[in-house]
Amino acid sequence: MTKELILTIIADDRPGLVGLLSGKIANHGASWIDSSLSRLGGHFAGILRVAVAGDKEKALIDDIASLADQGLTITFHDATAGTKPDGTHAVVSLIGQEQPGMVSRVSAVFAELGVNIETLESIVEPGSMSGELMFKATAEVILPPHVDAGQLSSALENIAGDLMIEISLEPTA
Repeated sequence: MTKELILTIIADDRPGLVGLLSGKIANHGASWIDSSLSRLGGHFAGILRVAVAGDKEKALIDDIASLADQGLTITFHDATAGTKPDGTHAVVSLIGQEQPGMVSRVSAVFAELGVNIETLESIVEPGSMSGELMFKATAEVILPPHVDAGQLSSALENIAGDLMIEISLEPTA
């Protein structure tokens, strides 16, 4: 029986961290399924899903946990515990001058409508013309069956003016 695990990882960034993790995973005959790994503020941060034979799960966890001696903080979660929500997939993009509370306001709209965030990527960087800090974000979301793209778009437009941001919504296949 195959077991899937979710690992969260954080460490001071340095070359070779992915190699350390992937080597331990391969040594136990496990598969690296999917991941999101980034360098954030001088740290290596990531989330990773692996599949391993049930009889090798404990040895894999123990081996990966030993990386704490090399400065990695790793937590393990059972990947089979979650379920994927039903609904319409869409991509929401926003851009505006950086200000506190932007993610909070947008995510509150999502929560109010029951929209699930699958992925969220964001960055703050100087604008090309003014040099002012611009916040840019892209979220892949799942709208619940009782919410259509028009409803979500209207709800986002209601806050866009207050925040002085541009928000776009594109349903995906």
